[in-house]
Amino acid sequence: MGDLLLVRHGETEWSRSGRHTGRTDVPLTEHGREEARRLAPLVRSHRIGAAFVSPLQRARETAALIGVRDARVDADLCEWDYGGYEGVTTVEIQRERPDWFLFTDGVAPGPPDHPGESPEEVGARADRMLGKVDAALANTEGVVLLVAHGHFLRVLTARRLGLPPRHGALFQLATGALGRLGTEHGRPVVAGWNVRMPG
Repeated sequence: MGDLLLVRHGETEWSRSGRHTGRTDVPLTEHGREEARRLAPLVRSHRIGAAFVSPLQRARETAALIGVRDARVDADLCEWDYGGYEGVTTVEIQRERPDWFLFTDGVAPGPPDHPGESPEEVGARADRMLGKVDAALANTEGVVLLVAHGHFLRVLTARRLGLPPRHGALFQLATGALGRLGTEHGRPVVAGWNVRMPG
């Protein structure tokens, strides 16, 4: 099992204000673009054997700004489908559900095209993506890079480490930051987290 690099897209207006941004296709802010540009040297310091990117524009633009132009677009990398909580902040949700916590409670149902996902459904999608990662790692000498979204990458990290999806809560990942999942003695480990270039 080789190294897996995870990049969360740069800042958007919605991420800055704390709004749950699942499938709404919002662009990066100028600050978000700068966050992505600052990651480019970190990414270039690795030999990228394969790269995958979410189809949403904030992830695709981040991939381009870090210098990854041949990433394979994969819908399994989309952010958590927040259903009825799309565009709503945690503070607003907790006014009605004081004990609500995304990683254990999931979301309220949304419209038919975005009904929402449970933590287990996001975990199943992460497992599917990890299967693609392992196939790519078996056919390359470099690392595999994923450019995607905060909550999804947190669940994917938990699953890579053999933890249930709800334990994604343990891995806060900032916008425009990089994580590295590697191995030690053949077991998956977090080898780097929330790495950024000073700027």
